[in-house]
Amino acid sequence: MAELSIRALKKSYGPTEIIANISLDIVDGQFVALVGPSGCGKSTLLRMIAGLETISGGEIAIGTRVVNTVQPKDRDIAMVFQNYALYPNKTVADNIGFPLYMARVPKAERNRKVAEVMRSLDLDALAKRYPKQLSGGQRQRVAMGRAIVRNPQVFLFDEPLSNLDAKLRVSMRAEIKELHQRLKVTTVYVTHDQVEAMTMADQIVVMRAGHVEQVGAPLDLYDRPANKFVAGFIGSPSMNFFDGQLSERAGVLSFVTSGGLSIPLAPELRERASQAKTLGIRPEHLQLGSVETTGALPVEVAVIEPTGNEATFILRSGGEQFVAVQTGRHSYRPGDRVFISASTEMLHFFDGSERALTS
Repeated sequence: MAELSIRALKKSYGPTEIIANISLDIVDGQFVALVGPSGCGKSTLLRMIAGLETISGGEIAIGTRVVNTVQPKDRDIAMVFQNYALYPNKTVADNIGFPLYMARVPKAERNRKVAEVMRSLDLDALAKRYPKQLSGGQRQRVAMGRAIVRNPQVFLFDEPLSNLDAKLRVSMRAEIKELHQRLKVTTVYVTHDQVEAMTMADQIVVMRAGHVEQVGAPLDLYDRPANKFVAGFIGSPSMNFFDGQLSERAGVLSFVTSGGLSIPLAPELRERASQAKTLGIRPEHLQLGSVETTGALPVEVAVIEPTGNEATFILRSGGEQFVAVQTGRHSYRPGDRVFISASTEMLHFFDGSERALTS
């Protein structure tokens, strides 16, 4: 195991900048997820760590060794790809053992290590099968086994679950997390799925256009996003945003949106709200009711998306459309008039530069 240190890292293709002066420290044994929209540079950053992409500037160190010019095979890292990259003419056992074969590990020791890895990944019964005889989840476990058997200092995962169906992704998330808890190897995991990042990682690095927007523990990013981009990216469904400004009438504070919605505010929010251009509320922090209460706003139910234990509501009021999520069963129908309210402590404010305003 080793820590991973990135200093002022840059990557350009001619005049096009892909990675812009990124610095990042990953603690020994930590599981870090790189997330962001397509084209943000997260896979390029991972490939630079692996040595599969040259760097245009900066430094990458694994442990105490700077690896800028070190060949990928000599960096003591193992990478698991999205497409598994298994040898079709080799059995499961031979695929897992191939890195040891190339490293000229004696056969007896090689067989012992392969058997140990297959047992840990529940692949014993599949040892003599070929990749074409395996399901997607089984192939992914074989790819993971081939990485584990090398006992590397760093694991690199490049969107390893994106080819799997939804149910299998959930089970594989748990397997990868359990594997990391057992092996405690420094891990960098690239994904476009923020739910994967939230459920698996110790730390999340949110990227946009080659820059790091924020680094933090999953719940820190959820509760205290640094800016509007992070607030909208972390959380599913995405945070609701309302452009508007603070209003005070007869001593009552509210945030009046450009669509005409007047959201009541507590007095302690005056300072932040006075500087805000945008108010953010997460869908799960909006409460629906059929009876009007103090501070509740009347809205119309436009669409209901039930998912079993909860339902997503698309709501309209004046010129605004937004989303609320409610757990449990309900009797609402599209077209119903309902009332919404939000807890004061769950509101987020952003200034004109989209920076979060904190208390």
